[in-house]
Amino acid sequence: MQTLQSYVVGQWMAGSGQGSTLENPTTGEHVATCSTEGVDFGAVVRHAREVGGPALRAMTFAERAAMLKGLSAAIHEIREELIDMGAVNGGNTRGDAKFDVDGATGTLAAYASFGKRLGDRPFLPDGDGLQLGRTARFWGQHIRVPRRGVAVHINAFNFPAWGMMEKAACALLAGVPVIEKPGAATSLMAWRIAQVVVESGLVPEGAFQFICGSAGDLLDHLDGQDCVAFTGSAATGRIIRGNPNLTANNVRVNIEADSINAAVLAPDVDASSETYGLFVGNVVLDMCQKAGQKCTAVRRVFVPEDRMDEVQADLIAELARYPMGEPQEKTTRLGPVAHSAQLADVQAGIGRLSEVAEVVHGGAESPREGCFVSPTILRASDADEDVLHELEVFGPVFTLIPYDGTAERAAELVNRGGGGLVVSAYFAEDAWGERFVVDAAPYHGRIWMGSERMAEQALPPGMVLPALVHGGPGRAGGGEELGALRGLEFYTQRTAIQGFKSFVAGHFGPLDPAE
Repeated sequence: MQTLQSYVVGQWMAGSGQGSTLENPTTGEHVATCSTEGVDFGAVVRHAREVGGPALRAMTFAERAAMLKGLSAAIHEIREELIDMGAVNGGNTRGDAKFDVDGATGTLAAYASFGKRLGDRPFLPDGDGLQLGRTARFWGQHIRVPRRGVAVHINAFNFPAWGMMEKAACALLAGVPVIEKPGAATSLMAWRIAQVVVESGLVPEGAFQFICGSAGDLLDHLDGQDCVAFTGSAATGRIIRGNPNLTANNVRVNIEADSINAAVLAPDVDASSETYGLFVGNVVLDMCQKAGQKCTAVRRVFVPEDRMDEVQADLIAELARYPMGEPQEKTTRLGPVAHSAQLADVQAGIGRLSEVAEVVHGGAESPREGCFVSPTILRASDADEDVLHELEVFGPVFTLIPYDGTAERAAELVNRGGGGLVVSAYFAEDAWGERFVVDAAPYHGRIWMGSERMAEQALPPGMVLPALVHGGPGRAGGGEELGALRGLEFYTQRTAIQGFKSFVAGHFGPLDPAE
């Protein structure tokens, strides 16, 4: 059985002790172990601050962008190897593993493109300058500079490639060294990517460190120049946000947590329309892609009361296009959930939802050996049952919920989730769509509006795009990632510069596009 190592303080290191065991969720076979016992996390943080940070800041934005482009290419070279690892340690179908790996390389390439136009100044102007006095002689300008600390990235088990590299892309372009910690249960792919990053020689020493196993007392060594970005459960997010050292030192914390995302069908969408086909296809795709283990997957599907039977039948029929089986079989489109603990959580969640909603397809019982879950559709009769809006079952599961067809009621029910990453709505009349957006926006980081006019070109709502922000308020964590250059804001300090205009504007203002 393979032992996965951490890359810390310039060397690969295998921790002592039992650590964590990685499994193949299809067969139950143990494939690797990892541990960080014996790692000096204080030394890891110092190495990032004292070696990695200065080396990164010595590079221009354009040079750091070129670094990201090179990393994208290097990781793409082992794409097939990573896809195989996604099946062995994660249960990913080929399509699911490609989604993860290509998301990682695509985001790195996107941030390389964003960064190559930023030039060679060690800061970023933030908006236009402002006249502050009676005349323009007294001038103000906001700028953003890299913080002089380290970015600790605690990533989730479901996207070991994409989740790690989207965070790293923003931080490294900003000029901040990273310490990456993957979800231990599926860390095989992340470990292999870390090897490629180190072996590429593209990233300065100390700017990229990799912890394979427990984070130990890492957070206790951070200070006010550092930051922590976490993706995972709301419960763990609360623990991190409440860490005494982080709160005492006002360490920046970004959380992406549970999100009971929703899809809404407006009453004016005809069953023969492209919009309706988009709705059915996207809901089932979200259910089956990554076996429903996506932070953006749909958990609640709101349907006009008089269309519940029709929609239920069409969604079940669409599921026939997603055969379950061995992840490495070419015909398989639905694999197992990632590990045995996840299987138990999903089964318990189905049981809890079935107390208030009828199981109309699938169910909690495993259909075969391994960590497999049948795609499960529940049907509620009472939209106001609290558990429908409070319990996220992180697997191939959603609940059909009736509503009265009005945009106001749809938004009210969607917002009961307490804050979401994404909500999708399928509509025909602009008035319905506008009303829904206005009412749902305060509770969501992203709203995906499906209509006839964009159906042929639309990417599915479950896809996170580097050009748009990813995050959400309330239960979803209150954080924000990506969004093109907005993704650098978490890793930089906004500072207001005041003084004589020729000095402030000349040295710190936006460059003339003609230059």
